[in-house]
Parts: sequence; C-alpha cells; structure tokens
Amino acid sequence: MQDIRTEKFRVRNVDCANCAAKIEAGLQKLSQVEDAVFDFANLTLHVKAADLQAVIDEAHRIEPGIELISSKTAAAGGPESQTEFKPYRSFRLLGAAGLLFALLLGMEFGMAASPFPEAEIAIAVIAYLLAGWNVLAGAYRTVRRGDFFDENVLMVIATAGAFGIQAYGEAVGVMIFYKIGELLQDLAVNRSRRSIHSLLAARPDTAYRQTADGFEAVSPESVEVGALILVKPGDKVPLDGEVVSGRSQLDSSALTGEFVPVSVEPEDSVLAGQINQTGALTVRVTRPFTESSIAKVLDLVENASARKAPTEKFITVFARYYTPAVVAAAAGVALIPPLVVADAGFQEWTYRALVLLVISCPCALVVSIPLGYFGGIGRASREGILIKGSNYMDVLTKVRTVIFDKTGTLTRGVFQVRDVISRNGYFTDQLLEFAAAAEFHSNHPIAASIRKAYEGTGGTLDTALISDHTEAGGKGVRVQYKSHTILVGSDTMMHVEEIPHRQCEFDTTVAHVAVDGTYAGYLLIGDELRSDAAAAVKGLRDEGVDHIAMLTGDNTCAAEAVAHRLGLDSFHANLLPEEKVARFEAIQDEMRNGGKIAFVGDGINDAPVIARADVGVAMGALGSDAAIETADVVLMTDAPSKMADAVRIASQTRAIVWQNIFLALTIKGLFVVLGIMGLASMWEAVFADMGTALLAVVNSTRTLGRRRKTGRPAQSEGAAA
Repeated sequence: MQDIRTEKFRVRNVDCANCAAKIEAGLQKLSQVEDAVFDFANLTLHVKAADLQAVIDEAHRIEPGIELISSKTAAAGGPESQTEFKPYRSFRLLGAAGLLFALLLGMEFGMAASPFPEAEIAIAVIAYLLAGWNVLAGAYRTVRRGDFFDENVLMVIATAGAFGIQAYGEAVGVMIFYKIGELLQDLAVNRSRRSIHSLLAARPDTAYRQTADGFEAVSPESVEVGALILVKPGDKVPLDGEVVSGRSQLDSSALTGEFVPVSVEPEDSVLAGQINQTGALTVRVTRPFTESSIAKVLDLVENASARKAPTEKFITVFARYYTPAVVAAAAGVALIPPLVVADAGFQEWTYRALVLLVISCPCALVVSIPLGYFGGIGRASREGILIKGSNYMDVLTKVRTVIFDKTGTLTRGVFQVRDVISRNGYFTDQLLEFAAAAEFHSNHPIAASIRKAYEGTGGTLDTALISDHTEAGGKGVRVQYKSHTILVGSDTMMHVEEIPHRQCEFDTTVAHVAVDGTYAGYLLIGDELRSDAAAAVKGLRDEGVDHIAMLTGDNTCAAEAVAHRLGLDSFHANLLPEEKVARFEAIQDEMRNGGKIAFVGDGINDAPVIARADVGVAMGALGSDAAIETADVVLMTDAPSKMADAVRIASQTRAIVWQNIFLALTIKGLFVVLGIMGLASMWEAVFADMGTALLAVVNSTRTLGRRRKTGRPAQSEGAAA
C-alpha cells in the first residue's frame, strides 16, 4: 500500500467558486485520495493522497484550464500562485457587444416589424458571441465531462432558449449583463483577497547577510543558522536570532497586534516579522526561515481555511443539490402547465422556465462564505490571535464556559519572595539558604524567585553539596544539602510526609520548608494579577459567556483571593497537573448541555487540558513552538483579554456569513416564485443573481474590520518569548 502524502497546491485559472467546489467533490471520490479541500478564498488545494499525479490528472479532467503549483515549487522560486486579474480584454469585447446590442434594440423598438430579420438575427448572434464566447467554451468543457449543472451550461441553455422564442434582444442583453456581473464579481473577489493578504504582509522579503566583502541582499530562506545579518532601521527582521551588537526598539504589532515597542540590546532575542524602528542591529541567526515565528504564523493563517466550518460544508452540499432542483423545476414549469392548463402557451411557460435557469447559480453563497471566514481569520491574526480554522471560529461562537489557568495566565507569573517566617529555632537566613538549595535545579518560576531572594541577601550556595534532587509531581522538591534532607513544597507535601506544620491562611503562594523531618518555616511568595484580567472577564460576559472558572495548583486561599477580585463563578485549587484534567472533565460533564467549553492556559504546561477542551487556547505564545502546535487558538501576547476579542471576532464573522446566506436564499427564493408566476423577466433575474453575489462579496469584506490601535495596560507586560 502506498504511503499517504500531504501536499498543498497553489491554484491558477479557476475563478469560479462553484467550479472549485466541484473540483473538491471530484477529488474526494478518488480511491487514492484520503482528503481534499479546495480553499477558494486563498486559491489553494490541500490534499492527502497516495498518488498526487492522479490528483493532478483528475483536476485537469474536471477543469481543463487549471494549473496546480506545488508549495515546494513555489518555495523554490517557481511561478507565482496567483496571476494579476486583467479584465481589460473582456471589457473591450463587452463594449463592442454593447454597441451591437444598442443597434439591435433600435431595430427591435424602432420599427413595428423589421424589414431585415436576417440582419437582426446576424447582429444578435455576433453580439452574443462577443459577449459570451468564454461562457460557451466553459459550457462545452462542462458537457464533455458529463456535467449539466454548471452555471455556464445553464446560462447557455437560458439564452439559447431566448433565441428559440425570438427574444433576441433579451438573449444578448442577459448574456452581456451576466458577463459584466461576473467580471465585477471577480474584481470584488480579487480585491477582497488582496485586502486579506495585506493583513499578512509581515513576511520579510530580504536579509542582509554578512560576507567578507560586506553585507549582501539575499532571500531569508537562503540564510543559514549562525550567519550574521544586518537589520537596518525601518526594515523587518528577516529571521529569528540573537542581537550581537546594537540597540533599538522593535515594533511587534505584525505578530501580536499590539503597538507598544520592545527595547532590545545585545544577547536579546528578536523574531522574524518584527520591525526595527530606531537603530541598526547585527543579529546572529538562530533558526532557519521555515522554522521562524513569522513563517509558522503565516502558514497557520494561510492554511486555516482548509479546516472548513460546518456552515461551509453545508453550503457546498446544498449548492450541489440546489442547482439540479431548480433545473428540474424549470423543466416542470416549461412542460407541465402547457399540457394540463387550458390556454397555457409553450412560449410563455418556456420563458418562465428560462428565468428559473438564470436564477439557479449558487455563486453568491459559494463565493462569499469562504471569503467571510478567511477575512475573519485574517482580522484575528492582525490582532495577534491565530485561529487555526474556520471550524474553530464556529465553535468560539458557541462557547458558554471559559476556564482559565491562574499562574501565568490571569496572573503575571512573576514571583517575588515577600516574607520569610522561620519556626522551631531556625533563622530566616538559614531557612532561605535551605530553600534556595532545594530549588537550585528546578526551572519553576517559584524556584527562580527563591534563588533570586537568597542571592539578594549576598548569600552563595556550595552547589557541590547539593545531591539527590527529586521533584514530587506538583507538590515540591526533596534534596540532600550539607548532610541534611531538605523538603520544600506545598501544604499537600507536608501532609504526605506527615510533617506537623502551621496551616497558613494567606492569599498568596506559600512554600513550606522542612529539614530532616522537622518543620523549619515557610516563605510567602507573591504574584500579580495581569492588568487586563478584569477586562477579560467583563469582555467574555459581554460576549455571552455564562460561566468563568479557574483551575490552579496554588493553595485555596491564594486562588480564592484571585477569584474574588475578578468575580469568577468558581475555582478549584491545590490541583496536580493530572488532577487538572480530571477536574476539567468533571466540569465538562456538568456543563455538557450548556454550550462549548474553552480552556485558556499559558502554553505547554497546560497542554493536556488544552487538548481536551472544545477550544484549547494557548496564551502568550510569541516564539513558543509548543504552544502554537498544541492549541486550536493561539493568543500571541500575555493578554487574557484577547480571549474576549477572539470570541467577538468569531461572532461578528459568523453573523456576516449568515447575513449572506439569508440574503442569497431570500432573493433567489423570491425570484423562483416570481419567475414561476411570470412576474420576473430574464433581465431582472440576471440583475438579481449577479447583484446578490456582489452584495454578498462586499458584505464579506466587513469581516476584515478596522485596525484598532489599543493602549491596553497589558501591552507593557510584553510577550512571552
């Protein structure tokens, strides 16, 4: 059995959303294909297949003019994925057709009966061919592959029928205005794509690499790890690296959506996509471009549309059945009334049937919905929120419970020893030394604060005397130091070790210390709420979230203080990492009928719960590969209020998508009824069809929103790198 390969193709020469849907459906039927998704908004084809050549061959069979360019070819400097839209030739042909159409109307309405009927027919045919030559060519290709429900085929049948009942002017006029509407729609779609891609303009194009002769301009992809590059003021940082020389301020808004500059100096890290503002920097490259932060971000955003929302999938299936249903109705309208109703003429009812054919194209739905979702994803990325698929946007709109981790999420995770309380004859400096020795090998933020506090007293540890370091899974640590057995940990650890100690009722973190089985005292370690934590809670409530909770491994008193200050609905404290998952699942069971549940944590430490949630959200993930890989939604800064922004953007996007659905179905349904009743002409039908498509596309661009310059206090806290 052949291995399944995943590939992304850039697509050219497909400008019809309905054609894209047919290509996707056709590829999914191939036995060699595990999955195929045509992202019309981004003009990419994502496939998982055992035989990629079979995919290419089938795509060419369905749409002969299609070009598929593999992402590997594009990365290697192959042809661009999208050609510039050039409608000038089509408009010139339509202009010529329009002049002939005006002459035709003059002949039809200027005389009661034309003395030159052959000339009238000839002018009509020439104008029709000038306007609709590519519609005829598209219809021919469609019929050759055995498909009779393509919009090109339906338009040819409708206009040919008009010729058959001698409505020459109407046949030509409908074709001309259909093509004008199609071109305007293409212009609107391409403009929308440009607007969306302009949101993602953070991709660096040039790197200045140091050589023996100075600096040379090269593509970022060609720069190897360890090379030195120059970043001039005003330039984008092209690759992730470490500052070797120079000082400057960097604008990270392309990555985080926040406008507060970040100061850097030698030994500080910089990320691709940041903009150097003040001084020149020499940077040593630490990661190749394909593994840089900006490359991962852009790849996530560009591929997000491949994960389609249920609404998109439904509309694709609906369009597949809607057009044949309307065609069947048109056939019934043309044939049944003249056979069963007295005085019902074939010509009149055939005309009514032709009106139905004109209104049967589902492009307004198939074009606008993916554009709407992609615009929403692009807008979120501009605000520093990565949503990995339109399916997650739909889930975000249904979130009614949000659960936060505490440390590093609602609080800053910047700990400081506030007080040292000794017991049983130990001195405070002795207690602090023992605690620092115990935490010497730990990388936990609390451990770092204890070591920092000890160093602040001028003390130094004899690290050679530290041995047998053991961490007790979320409870604390045990070491041997100066022939003593030192335990530092939570209240739970003291109980497990059966060490009598004081029950501390403090609204802060407490680290208990025991020496050789005797309680030696405790350290009070403070943390601070993030400055926008309260705004995050209020924002979520404004977006309809009913229950906001917190899970933490911290003590009950500290957790209760945070929950009270923020007005949370519930909290659960003293949780080990595995207990967090169990508690989260218990909350899921309790809230099963109350909407979706989101969990917000600060990265890989919360990965098990993030993976278990309906929407897993990693916060403060700028530069964090692990968080970007794990979560469904990634907040690039340390601002919990971004979670409320994510829900808001998702809700606005979904509202716009449903506006388009309602608009298209209402207008099309109305004209189906009017057409059957004989109250709508082909002219009105084509205006309604193309006008609806244009309105839907323009409405979809509203998902892009406006860039908001925000002065949130949380910005000053920086991003977790």
